[in-house]
Amino acid sequence: MAAESTRHPAHAELTRRWADTVLAARDGDGSGPAPGPYAANLLDRWAEPQRRYHTTDHLLAVLDRIDVLEAHGERAGDPAAVRLAAWFHDAVYLPDRSENEERSARLAERALAELGVAPARTAEVARLVRLTVSHDPAGDDTDGAVLCDADLAVLASPPAAYAAYAAAVREEYTFVPDDAFRTGRAAVLRQLLDLPSLFRTAYGKQTWTAPARTNMETELAGISPSGV
Repeated sequence: MAAESTRHPAHAELTRRWADTVLAARDGDGSGPAPGPYAANLLDRWAEPQRRYHTTDHLLAVLDRIDVLEAHGERAGDPAAVRLAAWFHDAVYLPDRSENEERSARLAERALAELGVAPARTAEVARLVRLTVSHDPAGDDTDGAVLCDADLAVLASPPAAYAAYAAAVREEYTFVPDDAFRTGRAAVLRQLLDLPSLFRTAYGKQTWTAPARTNMETELAGISPSGV
C-alpha cells in the first residue's frame, strides 16, 4: 500500500466509493472479504510510475462521468457492473503491451469472484473491460454505452485540457520514435472518428460529440503529413 504522504488526494473518497460499489454488487446476504485491501491494490496499480494519462485521475474522472451520465438519465442496466468495470478497465497498463485490457479483465474475474460478486455480474464486468479495446458497444448495450462514453469523454475537454491529455499519452510512449508514434496516434484518432457514433448515450451525443470531434480533427491535422 502506498505511503500516506504519496496517496492521491482522493484516496479515501475512492476507497469509500469502491466499498459502496462492491457492497451493492454482492448478491445474497452481501457477505465476503473486506473490500478495503482490494481498493488498496487497485489504487496502487493506478499510481504506477509508467503512467502519465492512465492514472488515478483518469479513474476518478471516469467514475465521475458515470455519475454525470446517470444524473442526466443515462442509467445503465447494471450500474454496479459499470462502476466495477471502470475500476478495472486500465488496472493492468503497460504501454509496450497489447494485452492490457485482456489482463485487466482476467484480474477482474479473479478479484470479483473472491469478493463474493455473482458469476453473471463478474462476467459482465469482464465483458465491459474487454469492450474498451474498441469502444464500440452494440446499439442495445446500455452498460457498454455508459462505460465507453465515460471513458471517451476526455476527448471533449476544453482545448488546453485536451492538449494536456494528448501530451500525457505521448509521455507514456516515450520509447516509441516520433514518426512511429504519430503514425500510430493518427490511426487511433481515425478509428475513433470513423465510428458510427463516437458517443452512444443521448447525453454524450448531444454534449460531447462536437467538441471531441473538433479536438481530434485538430490533433490529427497537426500530426498527419497530409493534414487529414
